[in-house]
Amino acid sequence: MFDVVAILHWFGPFVLVGVFLIIFAECGLLIGVVLPGDPTLFTAGLLAATGAINTELWLVCVAVTAAAVLGNICGYWIGAKIGPPLFNRPNGRLLHQGQVDKTRRFFDNHGPRAIILARFIPLGRTLITMVAGVGGMDRRKFFHYSMIGAVLWATGVTLLGGLLGQIPWVAANVDTVLLLMLFAIALVSIVPLVGEAVRKRRKRKLA
Repeated sequence: MFDVVAILHWFGPFVLVGVFLIIFAECGLLIGVVLPGDPTLFTAGLLAATGAINTELWLVCVAVTAAAVLGNICGYWIGAKIGPPLFNRPNGRLLHQGQVDKTRRFFDNHGPRAIILARFIPLGRTLITMVAGVGGMDRRKFFHYSMIGAVLWATGVTLLGGLLGQIPWVAANVDTVLLLMLFAIALVSIVPLVGEAVRKRRKRKLA
C-alpha cells in the first residue's frame, strides 16, 4: 500500500500540484490504475484541515475537483482518438466494430449512472472515461455527468478527510482509517452492481 502521507510531504511546498497530478492521472491516464486516488483525497483533506500542510481545505477541494474533471476529459479524448484505429480493422478478432456498438448501446442506456458510480471504483474511474470515448458517448452528456461525479467524489472524499481529521484518534491512525475507508467505498460501489444483477435476474424469471 502507498504511504500517501509520505508522498504528499515529499512534494513539500508543491503538495497541491502533486495532489492535482495524482488525481488527474488516475482519472484520465492508464497509469492511473496504480495510483492511490481515494487515499490521496482523504489524506490531503485531513492534512489541510489539521494544518499539517500549508494549504487551505477549500483550495484542495477546488484543485482535486478540477483535476478529476480534466482527467476525465483527457481520458475521453484519448479513447475517442485511439478507438477508431483499433476497432475499425476488418480482420480484428479481439477488437472489432461490434464491441464499439455494444459499448455505445451501454452508454445510451446506463451512461449517466455509470459515469457517476465509476468515480467511486478505483479501476472503474480510470477505464470508463476511455471506454466512453471509444464508444462515442455524447460529449456534452459525458462532460456534464463527469462534473457531477467529480464534485461528489473528489470534493466529498476530501471534505470527509478534513472533517474526520479533526478527531484526534483519526489523525493518529491514518493508515487504519484509510483501510476502513477503502473497504467502505468498495462496499458502497458493489451494492448497486449487485442490486442491478438481482433486478435483471428477477426480470428474466418473470419474462
